[in-house]
Amino acid sequence: MAEEEKNGKRGRACVVVLGDIGRSPRMQYHALSLARQASFEVDIVAYGGSEPHSALLEHKSIHIYKMKQWPTIPPGLPKILKPGVLLIKPLIQFFMLLWFLCFKIAAPDVFLVQNPPSVPTLVAVKWASWLRGSAFIIDWHNFGYTLLALSLGRSSRFVALYRWFERYFGKMANGSLCVTRAMQHELAQNWSIKASVLYDQPPEFFHPATLEEKHKLFYRLEKDLSQPHGFRDCATIGTGGLLQKDTDGTLFSTLVGTDIVLRPNRPALIVSSTSWTPDEDFEILLEAAVMYDRRVSAILGEDNSIEEEVVWNEMLSGKQYLYPRLLFVITGKGPEKQKYEEKIKRLRLKRVAFRTMWLSAEDYPLLLGSADLGLCLHTSSSGLDLPMKVVDMFGCGLPVCAVSYSCIKELVKVEKNGLLFSSSSELADELLLLFKGFPDACDALMLLRNGALETGSSARWDVEWEENAKPLISEVISRNVS
Repeated sequence: MAEEEKNGKRGRACVVVLGDIGRSPRMQYHALSLARQASFEVDIVAYGGSEPHSALLEHKSIHIYKMKQWPTIPPGLPKILKPGVLLIKPLIQFFMLLWFLCFKIAAPDVFLVQNPPSVPTLVAVKWASWLRGSAFIIDWHNFGYTLLALSLGRSSRFVALYRWFERYFGKMANGSLCVTRAMQHELAQNWSIKASVLYDQPPEFFHPATLEEKHKLFYRLEKDLSQPHGFRDCATIGTGGLLQKDTDGTLFSTLVGTDIVLRPNRPALIVSSTSWTPDEDFEILLEAAVMYDRRVSAILGEDNSIEEEVVWNEMLSGKQYLYPRLLFVITGKGPEKQKYEEKIKRLRLKRVAFRTMWLSAEDYPLLLGSADLGLCLHTSSSGLDLPMKVVDMFGCGLPVCAVSYSCIKELVKVEKNGLLFSSSSELADELLLLFKGFPDACDALMLLRNGALETGSSARWDVEWEENAKPLISEVISRNVS
């Protein structure tokens, strides 16, 4: 540290997130790498809310400063007052950020800020970097103006103003990182910003789960997994008489003597994580679920008049079907969650069930490592970012079905580690293809799982960060000192 101070370096970095740090995994990984691989003291300035990963909380060189969250606008607020509230909000956020960055933390060598949101984050960090003699790096996850356009429309003057602001202050940064080659090209061509690509990669705690880890996780989540949305559904049949007699069993696994085994008639477990925002269209999933249910009934020649209970009792008695039950577990928090939960409650399906839940930072990787398929409905407001959830899924050896958009093929290699779809009908077709013969005779799914395992083991976050982020951070700090 004495040598660093002699060279004008402080040995500190500040990670800035105008959002919930527990729901910002990439910035958590940045903080860990700055502490572990660059030996910095790291201050995180962010909102609280969700618990970050225990690796952050336990690291002695990482210090988290939580700002007060801006209260949500009351539903009954008169329309005439809303514009004023929307103008006051960024002003309060600006001064709060400036207070934390200039007075609450020690002066860092570099501020590393997540974008979006751009307003008022970029101007606050720029001012703080100038006042404290620090460098300023933006990590471009997406564009803020394209997210705003989802609600206001591309032609809105506010969207145009937001884009100007984002571009103007983006160019003031001492360095930039971004998540795709497509975004790097856009920043260079249309924003005059040079950015280094830092692909999202899974950290070491994303890995395929062992049988013991699966069984313990399913046991912990048994209450959540056995709670149906609306009517009793096909996933609750495993929580009836079968599990009442089998106190060591779960919907997916049980003990035979001292050995853990997966149930042969278990549902296929499909996981999707989401922030429940408009850039993820869950209508596609609900429609695909209905199509899967109806198509399986047609393939098996079932009479439509047969009640769900009859089919469920056959499943419970051990009858094997060519196509399994599907249990979709959707994790995350966000504004549209309640709307879709209401729609799920109204579905009456024989072979498909849904669960929504929020998992700890420790249990989420275990769920991915225990699932049979990952699902990604992210469409990207800009078409230039990649869903980190898919990266995490590959880290756990989990194959993926993802919505197709412009740059998704930078991540999902079709028929190697996943499949792409553009409609609910295509997704239903893929579910039928992958789960035919589940659990032991689904060759197409096994092929994708092998590809996902290969993808997940080929690169890890610490290697990617060492090669692409660390040199930029070192260079920016050195230029700023000199």
